[in-house]
Amino acid sequence: MYSEADLIRKFESIERLFVGAKTAGEKQAAANALTRIKQRLDEIEKIDPPIEYRFSLSDMWSRRLFSALLRRYDIEPYRYYRQRRTTVMAKVPKQFVDTILWPEFEELNKMLKSHLNEITSSLISKAIFKDDSEATVKDEAPAISNAPKQ
Repeated sequence: MYSEADLIRKFESIERLFVGAKTAGEKQAAANALTRIKQRLDEIEKIDPPIEYRFSLSDMWSRRLFSALLRRYDIEPYRYYRQRRTTVMAKVPKQFVDTILWPEFEELNKMLKSHLNEITSSLISKAIFKDDSEATVKDEAPAISNAPKQ
C-alpha cells in the first residue's frame, strides 16, 4: 500500500511523463510541469479551438479527480441542469484531450482506484471480517415459487 507521500510522488511523475521531458535538462525542469502543460494547452488552442465534451464518470472519486485535473489546467468543469451527476462537461481542444488530459487522467485514476481498493480492503478485513471477497457465483437461480395469496 502506498503512503500518501508515495502517491503524491507517483502522481507528479505521471504528470512529468505527459509533459514530454526528453533530455536531462528537461527532466530537471519538469518541476515546472504544470506551467509547461498550460503553455502547451495555449499553443494547441491556437490551432485546435476548444469544443464542448461530455465525459461520463461512474464513481465520485473519478469525477472528483477529473474535475480537479481540469481546474488545474484552468478548464472549468460543469454540467447542465438535469444532467446526471456522472456527467462532467468541459470545453477543451480535441488534441489536448487525446494527448494529455485523458491519458493522464486514466493513469492517475487507475492508481487512485488501486490505492482506495487497498485501503477499503484493509479496513473491512480489520474492522468487519477478514474475508471481504465477492459473493460466490452459482450456476442458476432456483425457480421462485409464488407465495399463496390471501
